[in-house]
Amino acid sequence: MTCARNTWSTKSIFHATTDSPHKEQSMDLTILLADAAQVSHDQKVSALGLGWTATQAPLPPHAVVVFFEIDWNETNQRVHTKIILVNADGHPVRQQTETGEQEIFAEGEMEFGRPPGLPAGTPITFPITFGIAPGIQLPSGRYEWRASVDGHEKTHWRRAFLVMS
Repeated sequence: MTCARNTWSTKSIFHATTDSPHKEQSMDLTILLADAAQVSHDQKVSALGLGWTATQAPLPPHAVVVFFEIDWNETNQRVHTKIILVNADGHPVRQQTETGEQEIFAEGEMEFGRPPGLPAGTPITFPITFGIAPGIQLPSGRYEWRASVDGHEKTHWRRAFLVMS
């Protein structure tokens, strides 16, 4: 069964709270595709088949790997992240599910904390991964996994891939 919606709730293992209001984000992120991936307890990513850019339909199982690069001043603030699959025209890909047609995406609230003893001003890298079940039937063409943080997007917060018949 293909899961059209994957919701996660992630907190860094170095979680702390603050009442700081959100400011303009300088956060950056990188998206990569892999055959399989997972994040260890010490924030390392183990991946198989990392970096592919072409596949066949129906889609095989795969993983989306996202590395968040967080500025020191952006830690300890809750952010809403959404990663959605779009077609070449930028429209969300929709998949038929048991509850009707749905977009294919993952989203969640995250808070990136500062590890104890980290020198002030040090940026933090925080990875997440999520798996995509096999069987998504897509026509041949170009697709992208596209990310947004608190509703903001950057043109390089994407990872394109080609589906070949």
